[in-house]
Amino acid sequence: MTEKFKDIKGVIFDYGGTIDSGGDHWSEVIWEAWQKADVLVDKGLFRDCYVYAERELARVLHILPHHNFGDLLNIKMNIELQKLSETGNFPPEQIESKSKEIAGYCYAAAKKATEDAKETLDYLAGKYPLVLVSNFYGNINTVLEDFGLKKYFPTVVESAVVGVRKPDPEIFRLGVESMKLKPEEVVVIGDSYSKDIEPALSLGCRAVWIKGKQWSSEEAEREYPATIGTLSELQGLL
Repeated sequence: MTEKFKDIKGVIFDYGGTIDSGGDHWSEVIWEAWQKADVLVDKGLFRDCYVYAERELARVLHILPHHNFGDLLNIKMNIELQKLSETGNFPPEQIESKSKEIAGYCYAAAKKATEDAKETLDYLAGKYPLVLVSNFYGNINTVLEDFGLKKYFPTVVESAVVGVRKPDPEIFRLGVESMKLKPEEVVVIGDSYSKDIEPALSLGCRAVWIKGKQWSSEEAEREYPATIGTLSELQGLL
């Protein structure tokens, strides 16, 4: 990445995986936490439990608006480890304690990542309006408040609230319209090529991919000119 972005008047950020984990897919953060907590299973089995929990959280209202990220993680880890226990690969009496241990590790990781992001967010907020567009569970504003990030994002477009999820470009269109700008005047920052970069480009937005550890080998192998490794690199681009 060498060329600076010009004629940008607004910035849209993804949240999960972009601001709170520095570009790493959250499955990778949780996988590392499982290992540190001595929940030692095959990664394929872990991914099955991860996907099951994501679908369960989409299907049933486990996460409420007042839940902060620590609450969310504990609920999610309970679901994952319950599923693992049902396969016969984890003792049910350890679900509660190990869920708290894993959630604690993940919360600390998110806390560090969000603290690290603030310098860049301060820089960008001094130049542009910032909007957050996120697939989330209905509690994103509580999470932002908890991490001291709400001041950067007076406008939040959350999938559970607006009823549109990425990769549908419509959720990004809502973000662009909230700034009363043209798509070509907006740059989208995200950690997923398929869920952030492609839909943003389809609208005519510019896009920067913060590329960490990816969910799929296809995304890991994909190349895109406007790719960065850390959020701080945005300060040299925008």
